[in-house]
Amino acid sequence: MAPVIPGFGYQRVPVGDGVSLNVAVAGSGSPIVLLHGFPQTHLMWRHVAADLAAGHTVICPDLRGYGASDKPAESGPGTYSKRTMAADVIALARALGHERFALAGHDRGALVAFRAGLDHPEAITHLACLDVLPTVDMWEVLRGAGAAVGFHLYLMAQPPGLPEQMIAAAPDVFFGHFLDLWAGDRGRSPPTCARPTCRPAGRRSPRSWPTTAPRPGSTSSTTWPTARPAPGCGCRSPCCSRTGAPPSATTPPRCGAPGPRTCGT
Repeated sequence: MAPVIPGFGYQRVPVGDGVSLNVAVAGSGSPIVLLHGFPQTHLMWRHVAADLAAGHTVICPDLRGYGASDKPAESGPGTYSKRTMAADVIALARALGHERFALAGHDRGALVAFRAGLDHPEAITHLACLDVLPTVDMWEVLRGAGAAVGFHLYLMAQPPGLPEQMIAAAPDVFFGHFLDLWAGDRGRSPPTCARPTCRPAGRRSPRSWPTTAPRPGSTSSTTWPTARPAPGCGCRSPCCSRTGAPPSATTPPRCGAPGPRTCGT
């Protein structure tokens, strides 16, 4: 049996173009939609969602291409773009009877939430974007040793077919690597949450280049705020917020790096 959030009801909701999303709903009161990141599903919100349901209608979908939601074959850059996923969220909320709602997203879900705020400001009452770097700045800082943490972005930006074959050869290892790495402890991730992103053989995974950066030779339609490392910090990550921390040649230049100079988490 697939893992669920206790106390939440589940349904599949059509959002257009033949795509349906798997969504968990519970609670009553003002609505809030929670969007997961990579490589998670809606289950990443299981504790927060249960608490919020005490005073809100909580809606937790799997984004298209993830979990139990539909995974349409890619027909072009728009199939898995943030704009398309944002439109999914708006259609989902309206199908559930909510014209206006609060929206919170983590990682990739945060970028979808940000796009929804730009494209559909009339529908969003509150917006929270958690734990994500502005896309343009992210590609500027991913270089050298610091780019190792984002190797999957470069892998999935390769021509269609190659990433799918490589990931499908060991999906548990691929997705489990990120969950363990970001949990800070190998093997810490619960088994029920470590493998929900894996897809049946033959299904297309969401491509990364249209959802994380403009394709080479194109221009971005999004203007992102710019953040820079705090003075005195050796971290090259734009998310760094520490001050007075000395540079360290042994600490990888990335957000959340372990050691005495840990930058903004």
